[in-house]
Amino acid sequence: MESERLVQNALEKVMLDRTTVVIAHRLSTISTAHTIVVLNNGKVVEIGSHGELMAKGERGQYAMLVHAEISTQDCKSLNDRKEPEYTSETINFGFACEEDERDHVKAIQIGLKTHANIKSFNPPNLPQVPSIWKIMSLNKPEWPFAVIGSMGAILAGAEGPLFALGITHILTAFYSHNNAHIRSEIRMVSIIFIGAAIITVLVYVMQHYYYTLMGEKLTNRVRLLMFSAILKNEIAWFDRDENSSGSLALSLAADATLVRSAVADRMSTIIQNISLIVIAFVIAFVLSWRMAAVVLATFPLLISASMAEQLFLKGFGGDYALAYARATSVAREAITNIRTVAAFSAEEQVSSQFTHELQLPNKQAFRRGHISGIGYGLSQCFAFCSYALGLWYASQLIKNGTSTFGNIMKSFMVLLVTSLGVAETLALTPEIVKGTQALGSVFSILERNTSIDADDPRAETVEEIKGEIEFRNVSFKYPIRPDVPVLKDLSLHIASGKSLALVGQSGSGKSSIISLLMRFYDPTAGEILIDSKDIRSLNLKSLRTRIGLVQQEPALFSTTIYENIAYGKKGASEIDILKAAKAANAHGFISRMPEGYNTQVGERGAQLSGGQKQRVAIARAILKDPSILLLDEATSALDSTSEKIVQEGLNRLMEERTTIIVAHRLSTIRDASVIVVLREGRIREAGNHQELMRLPEGTYAHLIQVQQEAYETFS
Repeated sequence: MESERLVQNALEKVMLDRTTVVIAHRLSTISTAHTIVVLNNGKVVEIGSHGELMAKGERGQYAMLVHAEISTQDCKSLNDRKEPEYTSETINFGFACEEDERDHVKAIQIGLKTHANIKSFNPPNLPQVPSIWKIMSLNKPEWPFAVIGSMGAILAGAEGPLFALGITHILTAFYSHNNAHIRSEIRMVSIIFIGAAIITVLVYVMQHYYYTLMGEKLTNRVRLLMFSAILKNEIAWFDRDENSSGSLALSLAADATLVRSAVADRMSTIIQNISLIVIAFVIAFVLSWRMAAVVLATFPLLISASMAEQLFLKGFGGDYALAYARATSVAREAITNIRTVAAFSAEEQVSSQFTHELQLPNKQAFRRGHISGIGYGLSQCFAFCSYALGLWYASQLIKNGTSTFGNIMKSFMVLLVTSLGVAETLALTPEIVKGTQALGSVFSILERNTSIDADDPRAETVEEIKGEIEFRNVSFKYPIRPDVPVLKDLSLHIASGKSLALVGQSGSGKSSIISLLMRFYDPTAGEILIDSKDIRSLNLKSLRTRIGLVQQEPALFSTTIYENIAYGKKGASEIDILKAAKAANAHGFISRMPEGYNTQVGERGAQLSGGQKQRVAIARAILKDPSILLLDEATSALDSTSEKIVQEGLNRLMEERTTIIVAHRLSTIRDASVIVVLREGRIREAGNHQELMRLPEGTYAHLIQVQQEAYETFS
């Protein structure tokens, strides 16, 4: 195609006067190489120039590969000539399109982006924080655990004031001149402390066990709900930058933990400290209400001092995640693309970029250190001023005989412990805020209404389809590119059991037709009919069970070959899976593997070759037994030998099925019922192979001529 021809021309210019090593599946790109080395199972089996290797004829490995490729020669020169346009009045196919191919996997740059480019990023608006009742509804099944845990938290909250009361009681007892009274009081308080210590263990176990249990169940539930909600969204939702696979995976991992932190962990601490405050105030006002009132007046200073102390020591309640985001991005991209970094000796450039991105967080850390030091000093100043005021007023009460020394000291110490508890609660505010923001993100996913609902109960369930397809005046634009038209008023009809081949340059709308038929997207205008029914009126999940899709890059899951094939049909038997593998020409290579069908394919099928992955994908499609088959560049990424094997499996799969084929290689579409040649969104030609060959000045005939020239070149 045009794109390949342009790239090849650029490569040939780069290769001039340079020592070049070329690895290629397409032998047409290496025929001019000075030396060609043929490898088989890691060994050199032939070496020489193109002419020398071709002279060996059928005895040579290279010559055999060349002859195998001639029949599958790429249609590279689609745009080399100007052809007459065919309108919808001439041919009853009315295509028009401008864009097609989309990059679902964005190119990762090495990290050499400029600072300005990074700063130009505009984050999306933060989701709305849900109400407290909506938050609590997530934990509704665990409310009994919350009640038991809260009882433990309330009892744990009583520990602080009672401990302060006991310690102060012992201190005041030492002022007595009666030794027996001192021993009696100390013995009594010590016994109480021992009993309280045993009870405290049980109380804290009850508090933390049940809140932890509640939190873990909440985390698990949130992740499951989020994952289910994510899978229900339409494909267009995943095309947005904020919904990339990395962002969603991070949200699944982090947001659920933050929700637990906000709802379960912090609730435990808050209830405990509320209990502490209530009990402390009751004790303080009973002992000396005047002293309690004065200390209460200084509470804002005491609380702010203690809270500031904790916040400053934590780094003012924040972290460096945002500050280090850019540096982390550079490091992640460099490590991900370490081969590219090493190949271009870009280590110093990446290190310089990483150092540059560390400057901002370093400055922030330096500034934060000064602020923390000053803030902590001021907080201590306020705290001791509050203590001084309380103690001064205590001396006045004792001097005037209004209250006793013991009651005043007990009241003061109990309230002092209370201020620390209140400060601890308020210091949790930043983490609670982060948790509630995460809740907003969680609920924005859980409550989103997808525009394409695969489980719409109002839709008609598809039991069986014949396979008749009609595109009626369909126009389409990708939601992320609303200003770029892809299809314009497109109309075509495919009879049941027939095949339609789409040929055209990249961006002509071929794969968009596949996506619309799978209903990954809905057209902006017009309708798509299957068996005379608009696919929007059909239950999407049941419809997709009747459609088979084989793509250029097969999607394999990180599990066994057996399970990857079994994805094609729910409840498939082992016999069905073996039959599908044999029909796809996959049983042979699978059986030769040490673990056979239990072989792990690795992430994205990394343990299998391209041809092996494609055959597994075809076996999965055969197992599905679809009425409609969609082949999107199913063999374009394979070498000639692998392509021949895969094509045999595809031919079996296509029998008696309505088939739409997107292809660059003409050899795979010669037998199609109708071949449509697209260019720049318009139909250049349409008809079967024989009809198009009768147009000597036509595009299709020209492509066949290119193959003949390739044959002469290799011969």
